[in-house]
Amino acid sequence: MAIVTVNQGESIESALRRFKRRVMTEEIIKDAKKHAFFMPPGQKAKLKSALARKRNKKKGRPRIQRD
Repeated sequence: MAIVTVNQGESIESALRRFKRRVMTEEIIKDAKKHAFFMPPGQKAKLKSALARKRNKKKGRPRIQRD
């Protein structure tokens, strides 16, 4: 659970930004989406291998050098 306390003199907007950042780092939304529906083990394995293939393909791409 992400808890953010608002400091003295801090605006609500900055506290909300800190809250959103903490939620993203703790992966709360990602976890909730993962548990939102049941996925059979076979389908879960296929998805995991497909994501691994995508990740490895992305790693193999040449990178563009920026100056």
